[in-house]
Amino acid sequence: MREDLPNAPSYSSVRTLLSILEQKGHLTHVAEGGRYVYSPTRRRENVGRAALRRVLQTFYQGSVEKTMAALLDISESRLSAEEMKRLAKLIEEARKEGR
Repeated sequence: MREDLPNAPSYSSVRTLLSILEQKGHLTHVAEGGRYVYSPTRRRENVGRAALRRVLQTFYQGSVEKTMAALLDISESRLSAEEMKRLAKLIEEARKEGR
């Protein structure tokens, strides 16, 4: 798989990067048949929320409105009626909670 990449990194570069990520607490590994199998230490949704929070602050000055407008603008598909209904419900809940 690594070899299929254009300008593929060396095996030792990949191992070094995996080791660094493990030292930082982002990965863990188990030995399986003479090889290491790596797994993330945090759930995808938690990491996704943290990344989105950084994007919101970095590129949209913390504005949810600007972020949502950008997401709707770059989306390659249209929102379904059901998706619009769910979003409207989330907006109404946020309004009631004063967010």
